[in-house]
Amino acid sequence: MEYASICHYMDKRYCYTVGKNRFLFRITTKKGDMQKIVLHTQDKYIPLSYKDTRADYRMEKVASDEYRDYYEVEISFSVICLRYFFELTDYNGKTVYYGNYEYGDTVIESIDKMFDCPQNMREEEQFQVPKWAENAVVYQIFPSRFASSKEQDDSLWYKVPMGHWEDLHGDLQGIIAHLPHMKELGVDVLYLNPIFYSDSSHKYDTIDYKIIDPSFGTEDDLKQLVEQAHQMGMKVILDGVFNHTSPKFFAFADIEKNQEKSQYLDWYFIEKFPLFEQQGKKANFKTFGYYGGMPKLNLRNPKVEEYIFDVAVYWIEKCGIDGWRLDVGDEVGHRFWKRFREKIKMVKEDALIIGEVWHPAYDYLEGDEWDTVMNYHFFLTVKDFVADGTISATKFIERMDFMRGTVHSSVYPLLWNLIDSHDTARFLHICGENKEKFKLAVAMQLLTTGMPMIYYGDEYGMTGGDGSDCRRGMVWKKQYQDLDIYEWYQKLIALRKRIPALTEGKTTCKQAVDNQGLVIYEKAKEDGEKVCVIFHNSEKEESMPERIGQLEEVSGQVFDGKLKAYQTLVFVE
Repeated sequence: MEYASICHYMDKRYCYTVGKNRFLFRITTKKGDMQKIVLHTQDKYIPLSYKDTRADYRMEKVASDEYRDYYEVEISFSVICLRYFFELTDYNGKTVYYGNYEYGDTVIESIDKMFDCPQNMREEEQFQVPKWAENAVVYQIFPSRFASSKEQDDSLWYKVPMGHWEDLHGDLQGIIAHLPHMKELGVDVLYLNPIFYSDSSHKYDTIDYKIIDPSFGTEDDLKQLVEQAHQMGMKVILDGVFNHTSPKFFAFADIEKNQEKSQYLDWYFIEKFPLFEQQGKKANFKTFGYYGGMPKLNLRNPKVEEYIFDVAVYWIEKCGIDGWRLDVGDEVGHRFWKRFREKIKMVKEDALIIGEVWHPAYDYLEGDEWDTVMNYHFFLTVKDFVADGTISATKFIERMDFMRGTVHSSVYPLLWNLIDSHDTARFLHICGENKEKFKLAVAMQLLTTGMPMIYYGDEYGMTGGDGSDCRRGMVWKKQYQDLDIYEWYQKLIALRKRIPALTEGKTTCKQAVDNQGLVIYEKAKEDGEKVCVIFHNSEKEESMPERIGQLEEVSGQVFDGKLKAYQTLVFVE
């Protein structure tokens, strides 16, 4: 037994409420080390001589990554304070007892040597997320390149490759006109890249947070978009670029003008004067990504805090938006996001807060900051498995299990699972334009627990390389659309909504067959619905005779026992 690999902390990452009088306990161990783990509990304040409150619960291994096994158990109790410890038995038959961060060879009897869980305090910290967001389908729109309400020149709109500075004149009315497209596809949430006043094509350098960029329209246009989306059952999320601004933002412009005498000097991180910014050289003030055109705000300054809070609340109250996606959220401190959440949730309790982060960010996902994150861990895992072929089916499952085992159970159905975005090359491009590989990646995205985020145009097989080339004009004309891929998206989204076990079911079995590139998941719901999903990541045809004669839900045909290249299969029992 490897003691150093056993991990449990007496905090809300490893012991937290999942409902009234119901709690989840977690512990991790070295992979393959434990035969069983039992959670023992006891009321702190009731003496055993008066009443025996002891109970024990067998824990379940819910996930395994390359190095660790993740165990969980949910239990119900109503006490002032619960004391608990773990009984761990390895495959050699050795049993140890673990409580209050110490190990022993005998059952722990003293409550002082147990872990501690005060119920009221834990329930006050309950991670409450918007129920509407669980497993909802997200559609990302880059406004300037999505749709225009005015006639545009095809030679520019469909330019390949697309450059950084091209203005395709997309606008909010163009998005409104295509709401039926998103509804027909099966979308639940629209996520718009920045729409506030800026003189760039990407709008990530805000000049004025309270003005819709004139090229996109007006505040009334945004209201109309939100109202019509809501009428069609869709939510609207805006991009909050609160880490940095344009140099033309009023506060920074005042600093440039008045230098040391500016009243906004502490709104930014100025090192010295005169201000210096030149491409290829480091500016003498803090910026986003060393780019002087995006000076970083000092969000530790209470005046800056209140300004941003006012902006975030303004658009919720004024236009009824349903949440914020937070640009480079991990470059902003926890104190700010804790207060940000309080302000937002006071105005709209079920608003969704999504952080942009390219790595697992558990410290932001403890219930008092963000609701979820853009799941780039998912993107990198699918990319490595399907597009690049650098990891095995076993490794794919291990990486997926890493997120399942570590992220809060309330967050898991809200993870924004993406396969590309405005910051990556299109997945079809990454696949070397291999359409079947792309369709497999899409299936992995759409048939998985979480919020699949579709980047505009992927549903029509849009491609494009790194940088601005992934932000080409949306392919509205038929000659540029791949209707087979569109039908694939539509079919899989309909499938995930028709078969709840795909997203809501508990994983009862998972299997990897590395020499065939097979990943197999079996899931079940408490109502008895069971589903089996098979992803075949290989260009070779394979035989799988054990399912001959069973209806295959994706095709609607009886399965003949032959796995085609890069095929996805779904069986319902």
